[in-house]
Amino acid sequence: MSLLKERLAQKIEEHRPRTAKLLKEFSEVKVGEVNIGQIIGGARDVKSLVTDISYLDPMEGIRFRSYTIPEVLAKLPLAEGNEYPCIESFWWLLLTGDVPTREEAQSVRDEFNTKKIIPQYVIDLLRRIPRDTHPMTMFSTAVLAMQRESKFSREYASGMNKSDYWKPMYDDAVEIMAKLPSIAAYIYRMKYRNDTLIPPNYTVDIGTNFAHMMGIGKPYDDVARLYFILHSDHESGNASAHTTHLVASTLSDAYYSLSAGLNALAGPLHGLATQEFLRWLQDVVKKLDGKEPTEELMKKFVWDTLNSGQVIPGYGHAVLRKTDPRYEAQRQFCLKHLPDDKMFKYVNMLYKVVPDILLEQGKAKNPWPNVDAQSGVLQWHFGIKEYDFYTVLFGVGRALGVLSNIIWDRALYYPLERPKSLTTTMLEDIAAKSISGSKV
Repeated sequence: MSLLKERLAQKIEEHRPRTAKLLKEFSEVKVGEVNIGQIIGGARDVKSLVTDISYLDPMEGIRFRSYTIPEVLAKLPLAEGNEYPCIESFWWLLLTGDVPTREEAQSVRDEFNTKKIIPQYVIDLLRRIPRDTHPMTMFSTAVLAMQRESKFSREYASGMNKSDYWKPMYDDAVEIMAKLPSIAAYIYRMKYRNDTLIPPNYTVDIGTNFAHMMGIGKPYDDVARLYFILHSDHESGNASAHTTHLVASTLSDAYYSLSAGLNALAGPLHGLATQEFLRWLQDVVKKLDGKEPTEELMKKFVWDTLNSGQVIPGYGHAVLRKTDPRYEAQRQFCLKHLPDDKMFKYVNMLYKVVPDILLEQGKAKNPWPNVDAQSGVLQWHFGIKEYDFYTVLFGVGRALGVLSNIIWDRALYYPLERPKSLTTTMLEDIAAKSISGSKV
């Protein structure tokens, strides 16, 4: 048993009594109420899921295992000779809630490195898919194809104790997470770089290997580390996380579950915001003839945009009420490594003028930028200019969070998810009774 799996077993045994006590002694305690708007409106803000992996605080942004993003970046062991934490140390944090030592992070790296090899049948399958297929289709298909490797499915079929479900789920998640960056880079080089493939390095960390396989020099390895960490999790109610959880709740294995979650991520309302903002930004640069972005110039453009009935992409968030810390973390990287990049200059100037204008306009609950207002600029700067691939990058990061979640789902015996539905007529009857009741 690996060091991380052994530590995780201890954490699970400590946590199980907490969940059991809540169910046994407090299952009837009400947490909130649901209204018709939430029922029809996609269950927004309905408190009905449990996760200890991350929490979205309106004022502090995402907390991973109770740590804010600045705390995560400051506390985790850095990748050797680099400015940002290695993904392996973050994986340890997500699973255990503990900040690993450098030696513990190295043990995860060693475990991943023994499992990096992409099965030949997956490579053969990818090469048979038409090259004009969307990269997310290729990515999800590759994960699904590996389902034949599932240890969870084999052990479940042969019979095992419910208390042990998490163990093969962990094994499957590690197998997937070790291979996922290599699969993503393979798809990129095959589809967009004339099939000039770069073999993985089986001795380095995920960030270094991903940059190596993409064929991009330093500091892109740190871009990868930062990007994957920032996009890893966003509570469990977002579409990709919830889909992964829902499918896993049927006792489907991690391969089926993650593939489904990636399919959710591919939807235009979920994973495409980064490329949509970048496309809009490039249009801004074009409309302004590439002029140096002054405050006066950008203020006029922003007001013209708003007055024409359009919105400013990348600004606003359903929960956050301040600048997204994911935006700020990437902005600090840009200020240090690409301050003279033309598109970053535009992004930075937008950051200076847009919030005050949106506040003055008075329509936005949150006038601050979110992560999508910065992410694409970084990828574009380092040569990844194929918009369709951005969601694949998102998917590599998101896998860290959703796989961690479903390991814990099995550890805590979470049941099959099965909400109750009502008909429109039932809702209309409830609405009518609320009106008659208010008149009494």
